[in-house]
Formats: sequence, structure tokens, C-alpha cells
Amino acid sequence: MVNFIARRLIAMVITLLFISIIAFFLIELPPGSALDAELLRLRSRGGNLSLSQVRELEERFGVHDPWQEKYFKWVGGLFRGDFGYSFRYSREVGPLIAGRLGFSLLLAGTSLLFAWLVSIPLGVYSATHRNTIPDYIITTIQFVGVAVPEFLLALVLMVFAARFLGADVGGLFSRQYEAAPWSWGKVWDLMKHLWLPVIVVSAGSTAWLTRVMRANLLDVLNAQYVQTARAKGLKENAVVWKHAVRNALHPLIMTLGGVLPALIGGEVIASIVLNLPTAGPLFIEALRNQDMYLAITFLMFTSVLLVIGNLLADLLLAWVDPRVRLE
Repeated sequence: MVNFIARRLIAMVITLLFISIIAFFLIELPPGSALDAELLRLRSRGGNLSLSQVRELEERFGVHDPWQEKYFKWVGGLFRGDFGYSFRYSREVGPLIAGRLGFSLLLAGTSLLFAWLVSIPLGVYSATHRNTIPDYIITTIQFVGVAVPEFLLALVLMVFAARFLGADVGGLFSRQYEAAPWSWGKVWDLMKHLWLPVIVVSAGSTAWLTRVMRANLLDVLNAQYVQTARAKGLKENAVVWKHAVRNALHPLIMTLGGVLPALIGGEVIASIVLNLPTAGPLFIEALRNQDMYLAITFLMFTSVLLVIGNLLADLLLAWVDPRVRLE
């Protein structure tokens, strides 16, 4: 098991290295820079900088340096906790993202937990009650969940929650708690606002995971060892949950690595529509304004989630199926 984990960790480091090089090159590839975008914004508002000031800023931040030199400077800063400087927000990237990173992780983690807790029981029930009215209802909801765009679902739920439930929609806190220090009242207020973005972010993945669970379990229920367990007189619940479900979980576990970054992508859309203080909208603004260091830091954060998700999937798969450790 130790060798299995060591191989996965080495693969993680190599993967992140290649992702950082390719992502940095692609973000640096378009013409212009964040400084050019900032100067254009200042001039549109009637402000301007002298030529000497522009050249001083270009030299200070290495705007015209080769991308390889910029990359090694950025990588060297990572080990010191320096992620670069954001021209758009005139702040260091590290503190800028740190203020929103916790909310992004909370939303993505809660959405992932919600998707698994809902999709597995629904998938099992749908497979064990095949061709019944509840199965048809669950299948219809699955197609709707996969097909409906997240921004449209967010708008519909906002109108429904505000009009019929009287809920305070938009944001993660009420006005009196936005700038207030953390307390039990603020935590409870966060919980009252969190359910709406969680449903929006996890709707597509929940519907997809339910379909996968149903299809896998239908295949497993016809397997020879399941028929043997039934012939031995085991109760149907024991046959389904102890033998069939455990093997039907394999594809769901293998997709865990892709679910985390997918939830972060969904968080970007939900955050814009619902006005959430997460890191996703910062990434969109960074790309629009060619804010290179802010964009590459968020992209690397998503990549880290991807490789961590793959590592967790491998560990869970090795725990569920010991044969995986022998690879």
C-alpha cells in the first residue's frame, strides 16, 4: 500500500509540473499584458501615466521579460508564499484569493457531499425498482438535471425561494453579517444561505451520478456472485448493499477526480448569478483583464483539486477493491 501511495504522489508532482508550464505559456500567449489593460482602463476614465512611469512599472514587474523567465520567477515565489501581483486589484494575489478560497472550498465540498449522499440511494432505489413509476420519475429528474443550464436553474430557484419561501437570496450572508466577525449567528446565517448554491452547483453532477449508479447496479445485479448470494438465502438488502453496491461504486469512485474541478467550474457560474464571494468570479475577471498571476494561481488551484481528487479516488478504489494495489 505504501508503494501504491508513493507512485501516486510522484505522478501528482509530475502532473502539476507539466500543467503549470502549459498553463503559464497559454495565459502568457495572447498579446498585451495586465499593465496594458490597466492603462487602457485609466485612460478611459480620464487618467493617465507618464511614459517614464509606464516604463518603471514595466521594468518593476518584468512585463517584457521572456515567459520562461517569468515562469521561473513565479515558481520561485511559490515556495515563499508569493503568488505574484494583481494589476486589476492592486494587491498581492495570495491574500486576494485567500479571502475567497475558503468559501469556494466550502461550496464545492458541500456540493460534492450532497451529490454523493443523494445520488447513491436514488440510483440504488431506481435500479432495484426498475420499470416502476418511482423509477420513471427519478429517470425524468435525471435528464432534467443534466440538461438544464446552471445559470437558468439558479435564476429559477432564486425566484422560487424569494417569492414562495420568503428566503433571502443572493450572497452567502445577510447584510447585518457581511462585515461582522464570526459567531454562531453568522454561521447559522451562512447555513440558511448555503442551500441554494449547493443545489445549483451539485444538480448536474447529482443527476449524472444517479444515472451511472443505476446503470452499474443493474449490470452487477445480474452477476453470478449476486445470484449465488441469493441462492444461499441472504436477505435482499444484504445482497444489494453488501455485495452489489460495493462493486457498482467503482465507476463513481473513479470519476471523483473529475467531479471536484467540475464543481469549481459550476461554482463560477453560480457565484456570478447568485453574487457569491467565492474565487470563481476573480478568475473570470483575471482572464478578461489579462491579470496573468491571478489567473494562473486560480488555474493551478483547480489543477491541484483535480490531482487530489484522483488521489482520493485511487485510495478509495484500493480500499474497496484490494486488487488495485497490485497494479
